[in-house]
Amino acid sequence: MASTRPETNEISPEDLALIERVADRVVELHMETPAILALETGRPLSVLAGQTLIFFEPLVTAFLRLSDYRRFAQLVERREVIEALIHAIESKADAAHAERRAAAQARRAERRRRG
Repeated sequence: MASTRPETNEISPEDLALIERVADRVVELHMETPAILALETGRPLSVLAGQTLIFFEPLVTAFLRLSDYRRFAQLVERREVIEALIHAIESKADAAHAERRAAAQARRAERRRRG
């Protein structure tokens, strides 16, 4: 059976959008540390990881639409996609943490102003 995966290492804009959505959901669930750990650990076994995702499809479809999930399972077999996903999760997590810190500082400043 012929592979439908492109031979280049470039990631299509549609695939990048999917990676961004996955990263958004990971950060939204505050799962960035376990996700990055799992991705880094499993990087040498990316093909096996893709097949494992298909096995766990019934559990994970709560996070992604089914068509996106299957596409993601195919994408994760590519090492450059793993790297892009790790980078996206880290960037979004940093932004989320900065936003939470700023909100906490604003709340403290408001309490001091009232106090």
